[in-house]
Amino acid sequence: MIEPAVRIIFINRYFYPDHSATSQMLADLAFGLRDRGEAVSVIASRLRYDEPDARLPSREKQGGVEIERVWTSRFGRASLAFRMIDYLTFYISAAWALARIAHRGDIVVAMTDPPALSILVSVIARARGAISVNWLQDIFPEVAEALQVAGRRSSLLFAPFRLLRNISLRHASMNVAIGTRMAERLREFGVDEARISVIPNWSDIEVIRPMPPKQNRLRAEWGLSTKFVVGYSGNLGRAHGIETLLDAIAATSQAGEEAEICWLFIGGGACFEQLRRETERRGIANVVFRPYQPREKLAESLSVADVHIVVLKPELEGLIVPSKFYGIAASGRPALFVGAADGEVARLINQFECGATIASGDGQGVAETLAILANDPKRCRAMGERARAMCEANFGKKQAIAAWSQLLESVLDNRQQVTRNLDPDRSVEEVHQYDETIILR
Repeated sequence: MIEPAVRIIFINRYFYPDHSATSQMLADLAFGLRDRGEAVSVIASRLRYDEPDARLPSREKQGGVEIERVWTSRFGRASLAFRMIDYLTFYISAAWALARIAHRGDIVVAMTDPPALSILVSVIARARGAISVNWLQDIFPEVAEALQVAGRRSSLLFAPFRLLRNISLRHASMNVAIGTRMAERLREFGVDEARISVIPNWSDIEVIRPMPPKQNRLRAEWGLSTKFVVGYSGNLGRAHGIETLLDAIAATSQAGEEAEICWLFIGGGACFEQLRRETERRGIANVVFRPYQPREKLAESLSVADVHIVVLKPELEGLIVPSKFYGIAASGRPALFVGAADGEVARLINQFECGATIASGDGQGVAETLAILANDPKRCRAMGERARAMCEANFGKKQAIAAWSQLLESVLDNRQQVTRNLDPDRSVEEVHQYDETIILR
């Protein structure tokens, strides 16, 4: 347990009760650490990801966690310019809040929504004598460049940002990557090996459990009881793409296999409505769309499907890890990954034999693989059972919280050891300068 005088301060744009992916991960960790007796605070916005008009309270305490929600503009994701304004106002408000509540010895954990939080936290933590840790859910600006968010001039535009980002990562006490490929990227940026730790995202295996199809109320309500259901759950954005999905959907709607295949999309995102409109335009009938389901229904909604699809553009490997994979595994369902054969999810699928990997662009291959699983339910169930076993052994919430707790304790111990080795009359700035020269062990 970390010393009672030390507070862990998380910063992310979204937090409980929001149900976006980073918000749910942060809520699990923040509340989990608090349950272990740690003092935990969160700085977030007053926004909810999918409810732009929502106004959460500026200050409250939930589950023992102190939450400070700062003001931001709320233009939304309609354009890049408006999004940048929302980011900028969050930076300013969050910086003010952090400078006010952070004290010497506190641990400040910056997530990656919005981008550049590592830069902001590095500066303020240094000034306040706090310890900076980066929790990388994605890597920016490389994600934006891969998606060509700023067009052909993106490399030139993002060059100053990349320089400052790399400095902040190299000087942080620790950088937590959520996958081995992401850790490889950090090494390429010049981050010392001793300042990199890999803690994958997770699933709450106590809450998300396999549910037999015949006992699934949602499956019956949605008229899917007699079908082989291919599920996609969560955000469907530009990082995923819909081209391969559309080809596969069209192929399964025309194939006439023995088992009737139906696609179920639950969630939202930039490409969610685009996919809905395109399937309607093409007159494809074997697709069902549903909004995000409450988190308390996640076990049921994930178990509606017989198999799930996970999609990631190959150029984004090492920059993003689809966290939905762990919830799928916890629900005891196999995953069909559409992306790079050597990617993070593909490696796990191959290692634990809990699904299949198909190359991006091979919609026909996706359809053929689904047909095999649809007509061999025993094989499909066996894959799902191996997925659940993998999750129980490696990706449970309790295991992840314990790993985080151990990591934060070691980071604090390292900083305290540095401080003890220095003359007590030296300034905080000298401690920081010395810390930047050591290799953490």
